Parts: sequence; structure tokens; C-alpha cells
Amino acid sequence: MLNYLPDDFTAVITGAGGGIGRAMLETLLASPRPGRVIAVSRQTPDHDDPRLTHLALDVTTDQGLDALADHLAGTPVHLVFNAIGTLHDEQRGIAPEKKLDELSFAALEHLYHVNAATPAMLLQALMPSLKGKHPALFASLSARVGSIGDNRMGGWYAYRASKAAHNMLLKGASIELKRLNKQAILLSLHPGTTDTELSKPFQARVPEGKLFTPSFVAERLLEVMDARTPADSGSFWDWAGEPIPW
Repeated sequence: MLNYLPDDFTAVITGAGGGIGRAMLETLLASPRPGRVIAVSRQTPDHDDPRLTHLALDVTTDQGLDALADHLAGTPVHLVFNAIGTLHDEQRGIAPEKKLDELSFAALEHLYHVNAATPAMLLQALMPSLKGKHPALFASLSARVGSIGDNRMGGWYAYRASKAAHNMLLKGASIELKRLNKQAILLSLHPGTTDTELSKPFQARVPEGKLFTPSFVAERLLEVMDARTPADSGSFWDWAGEPIPW
């Protein structure tokens, strides 16, 4: 698993309390290869592995990002897996738009903040731990619907746009980080439709066999990451290892 990274590598998982983030945490801890795993979530993980450190932080805020950076204090990090994202929020009255008339500033601002700005600011906060000469892999969950070239159905304006912005921010950061660490790899990843709270309202329309368990997705995404090299930094891949057009 992740043979590009050294033995006893340090991993940071943000959104470790969600479906895919929790599955990624469990998959990593089931392997002897990580030496230190930092789970960032508001809920405490149900694990007693001595390699695990839990930080109850909200990294969608400056305070949470500053606390994470202070905890790491610039020590090298080899793997960052960002599983933070949102599609709908009942309390805020946010749901995927079927037509332009349903779009609002509130939806755009919230989805851009969580889905695009947060991964970029996470990268900024972790840059002292990612730059250098060590292998480093930063992977962040995107979505196929964020592909402009693949958009044939329209709708879902705020979510699509926030994920397209996510991809652009990671693409730009990959160029900068290459100058600071030639061994760094930045990836946008599409997990497929996964059985989580994010997808629950829309699962009835998922074709048979295309609704994946979080554990399956975690294993597949690790295989996709394992196949990448620094030449792939700044690219966009799906769970099956196929590139996605921008």
C-alpha cells in the first residue's frame, strides 16, 4: 500500500468522521506501514491504536487550520487525505439545484467555502510539512460532476462549480509545490457514488452495482494513489483509475 511513501510514514486525514474519511482511517490503521496517523474530525474515532492521534478541529475555520499547523510544527507529512465536502444542508436550506432559478448566494458561498476554499487553505496550512525532499502525497475528494468537459446534464450549479474550483486550486498549488518539493503529488479524486450521508437523498437513482461501500472506495482510492508518480501531480482521477477531463 502506497509504496511511494516510506515505511512508518505520517498521514493526516481530514474529515475522518465522515463515511469515506472513516473508512480511509480504518484501512490505513489495518496496515503496518503508517507510523503515525492524525485523524482530524469533530467526533472521536473508535480506535485505540497507539499510532493514532485525534484532533477535534474544524479545519473549515482559520482557528482549526492554525491549530493543525501548530500541532505538526512543520514536521514532514507524507500523506494528506482530505475527505471534507458538502452537497446539501437541510438546516441552511441548501440542496442541489435543478434549474438556475433555484441558485442562491448562500448556497454558492457555503459550498465554495467547504468544497473549494477549505482544501486550498488546508494546503496552505500544511505547506511547511509538505515542502522539502520527502515523498508527499496530497489527495482531496472532488466529484465527476465538477468536470466542465463532462457536464452534459446541467443543474447542481453550486456543487458543480465548487468542485471545479477545487480542481483549479489544486492544479495551481501542484505547480507551486513542485518547485518546493519535487517528490510531491497532488491529486483530485472522484470516489464514485458512495453510501454516505452526502449521497443518501439521491441513492434511489443510482444504477444497480454503482453504489459503493466506503470501505470499497477507500481501498480503490489507495490503489489509484499508489499508481501515481510526481509526473501525475495536479491531475484528476476516478475510483477505477481512469483520468477525468477538466
